[in-house]
Amino acid sequence: MAAEAVIIGSGPNGLAAAITLAELGHRVVVYEAESEIGGGMRSAQLTLPGFVHDVCSSVYPMAASSEFFRRLHLRKLGLDWVYPEAALAHPFDDGTAILIKGSLSDTSAQFGADAATAYSWLAPFVDRWGELTSDVLRPAHIPRHPGLLAQFGRDAVFPAASLAARKFKTEKARAVFAGIAAHSVMPLTAWGSAAFGILLWATCHAVGWPFARGGSQLIATALARYLDQLGGRIVANMRIESLEELPKDALVMCDVTPRQFLEIAGSRVSASERERLENFRYGPGAFKIDWALDRPIPWNAPECGKAGTVHLGGSLQEIAESEQAAWNKAPSSQPFVLLTQPSLFDPTRAPAGKHTAWAYCHVPHGSKTNMVEAIERQVERFAGGFRSRVLARSVMPPSELEAHNSNLIGGDISGGEASLRRLVVKSTSSNYRTSIPGVFLCSSSTPPGPGVHGLSGYFAARLAHRTYSE
Repeated sequence: MAAEAVIIGSGPNGLAAAITLAELGHRVVVYEAESEIGGGMRSAQLTLPGFVHDVCSSVYPMAASSEFFRRLHLRKLGLDWVYPEAALAHPFDDGTAILIKGSLSDTSAQFGADAATAYSWLAPFVDRWGELTSDVLRPAHIPRHPGLLAQFGRDAVFPAASLAARKFKTEKARAVFAGIAAHSVMPLTAWGSAAFGILLWATCHAVGWPFARGGSQLIATALARYLDQLGGRIVANMRIESLEELPKDALVMCDVTPRQFLEIAGSRVSASERERLENFRYGPGAFKIDWALDRPIPWNAPECGKAGTVHLGGSLQEIAESEQAAWNKAPSSQPFVLLTQPSLFDPTRAPAGKHTAWAYCHVPHGSKTNMVEAIERQVERFAGGFRSRVLARSVMPPSELEAHNSNLIGGDISGGEASLRRLVVKSTSSNYRTSIPGVFLCSSSTPPGPGVHGLSGYFAARLAHRTYSE
């Protein structure tokens, strides 16, 4: 017999949980508090008419790597991935830039004395990407490919800053790795921060860093269409404030962070679980800007126009200092900026001849500091004349991000700190279970953690189904 399944939240993990349970025969309904579905996968005309901006997430290497996404035929449902010529560019103050292209050999050749090291280090992970992700992007388990996982873990456990200094001889190679590792939103001196640098660099060559043509909303729309084909329903503008509002015999999947779950669950949560979840640690916030531009960004290193994503931080030391500041009381005055320029590769994002760009930096949790000047100064540093091309801007400090998506507590886009302890020691399927029978967590606060991959919802739903079947 199939149970009624209720999913709270329509972010990538909520929709993944809904689809998984619907495929397993359950009657599924998704409740979304906002008027638009998608959580972080939303798009809107934030600046001027005709300019389509991704409200939160914009680039999707984890979706391209995901066991859940790969098995769905979403192109038939309207989702088309756009792949820039280069996944990533990292410009320097001397007017040059490193381009991370699809070819690992072409990319490695740019590193001079570090060319052979970069190639030999990353090649096993790129060549066996599917095998690596089958072990890394899931809750703790007996490894399927223990040798490869051990090879990855040998370096992944280290702080990114010390690993970069040990692995590479040149400042440019060290800076590139630091910028990629900074996606962890952890200090680069933190143990385990290197894992993000290795994984995300490998994705550039294994699967790419694609955009969704037409905007991130199209990902959510395609998933919703598939759920509809399976007989599932989505109800928008429906905020669930208490589990008491839901059928008592339903399977309940909560695509929310621990703080919200405690509010929804109320007195039904056990005392020990309440204590554990109240101690859940959120990470730094993000400060985001979207721009409408009258022309492309005038990069000092023109080759940056070939990349979908550009990292603005110069050196390893500068990036490390910026990321450390995000864990302190005051953000950096020279922040590491992560920028995307989707309209260069997707003309549907802006009127003819015009462009969009999106950028953010990491700031202390819930920071109220206005980072517009600091971010735009960093862009201008590597693209002289940038400000003269800005037609309009939309600014989202941490408070606005949380207002837009209540999962982004204090502007935390990762669903909690991405510490080694959380992602490895605490990465077990027990994190999906709650003390309430039939109620499960499935947000990015659960394994395998941050990123738009849907795997937290996918694995949580499979566990919920097995539990119900028993």
